[in-house]
Amino acid sequence: MSFHLPTEFIRRIPKADLHVHLGGSLRMGTLIDLARQQHIELPAYTEKGLRKKVFKEKYKSLVEYLKGFEYTDAVMHHPDAIERIAYELGQDAIAEGVRYLEVRFSPQLHANENMSAEESIRAAVRGLERAQREHNQSVGVRKGEDLEFYFGIIACAMRNFNKKMSPYYAKLIEALSQSGKREIISLASLELAKIIVKLAKEEHLPVVGFDLAGEEAGYPASDHVAAYQYVHKHFLRKTVHSGEAYGPESIFQAITDCYANRIGHGTHLFSADMIKDRKVADKQDYIDSLADYLAGERIGVEVCLTSNLQTLPHLKSVKDHPIREMIKRGLPVSISTDNRLVCNTTVTKELLLLVKNIPLSPKEFKDIIIAGFKSGFFPGSYTQKRQFVRKVIDRYNSLAREYGIPLF
Repeated sequence: MSFHLPTEFIRRIPKADLHVHLGGSLRMGTLIDLARQQHIELPAYTEKGLRKKVFKEKYKSLVEYLKGFEYTDAVMHHPDAIERIAYELGQDAIAEGVRYLEVRFSPQLHANENMSAEESIRAAVRGLERAQREHNQSVGVRKGEDLEFYFGIIACAMRNFNKKMSPYYAKLIEALSQSGKREIISLASLELAKIIVKLAKEEHLPVVGFDLAGEEAGYPASDHVAAYQYVHKHFLRKTVHSGEAYGPESIFQAITDCYANRIGHGTHLFSADMIKDRKVADKQDYIDSLADYLAGERIGVEVCLTSNLQTLPHLKSVKDHPIREMIKRGLPVSISTDNRLVCNTTVTKELLLLVKNIPLSPKEFKDIIIAGFKSGFFPGSYTQKRQFVRKVIDRYNSLAREYGIPLF
C-alpha cells in the first residue's frame, strides 16, 4: 500500500455492515447473563473462559466454529432477549462508526411457544430502533457533526434443517411427514417470504431483504425458488450465502434462480476446480463471464475476511483471499463482520486487516467504503438513499482531508 491509513481515520469514517448475523453477534456478558436467567448451561461463565473453550481466535474446523451458535441460539427464544441483543448490537455498531447496518437472522430458528417468527422480527426491530433513536437524537447529529444511523432486517431461510433445530421446524416436519425433504424445505422458506412481505408492506417495518443460509453443498438454492420469486414480485431485495462452501455454480444459481442483488461471501468465485457441471466445457470462460456479469450488474459481494479465514482451511492468510481479484475485476465489494462475537471482530478490525494485507490505492479503499452504502437495501426511497450516500461521501472526503488521505 502506497499510502498510510491511521487506525483512528478508519474508526471515524462512516461504515456499513451488510452481513452480520444477530445470533453470532451478542455481547459476551449478555450471553452469560441471559444464560443464567434462562437456566441454560454454558461451558464457562466468564469472558476469558468462553474465549478459551468456545469463541476462539482460530478454529480447527467449521464444526468447532459453529459450536458457539448452540449457546447463542439457545438464549434467543424470547422477544425480550432478542430486543436486548439487537439494541446492544446497534449500540456497538454505532460506537465504531457504522452508520448503516443490515442485521440478518433466521426467525423460524427462534420461533417457539413463547414467540412467533413474526414477533422475533418485531423484537429485533424494536431493539435497533431504540439504538437508532438514541444516536439520531444526539447532539452531534443535531448539530450536523455526525451522520444519522439507519438499519434494515434481513430474514434468513435455511437451506437445510431438522427437528432438533427449533420447535417450529419440528412441528413443520411432523405436519408434512408424507412430503419429501426438499418440498418441506421449500414450503418453510416460502412461508418466511410471506411473513416478511406482510411485515414490510402492511406493518411498514424496515424488513429489507431475504437471505438463504446454512449448508451450501448438497442443498441448492433452487429448492427455494418459490420463496425468492415471491419476495422478488413484492419488491424486496435478495441476497444469498453462496460461494462460501461451494463453487462458482452456487453463485450462478443465486443470480439466475434467486434474482440475487448481492452475494454473501462469494469466496469461491474464481475456483474453477470446484465446478461440477460436466456441461461446462470451458471453466475459465464460465468464471470470467460470471465475474463480469456480477460487475456489470453491480451485484455486490459481502466479504467477511476473518470469518473466511476461520472456516475455510485453504485460506492461510488474507493475502490468499480472492478479494484482490474481485477488486481488480471491478466487482462492488464491501467489508462485513459476519459474526462479531464468534469472529471476535468489528468492521474497523476487518478494514484494518484488509489494508495491512492487500495493496489498495486511495480510490480503491474509498470505493469499498462507499460500496457498503450503495449496495445496501436501504429502508427508504431511492431518492432518500442517494441523499444519504451523498452525505456519507461528503463525510468521508472531509475526514480524508483532515488526515491528509488522498481521494484518488
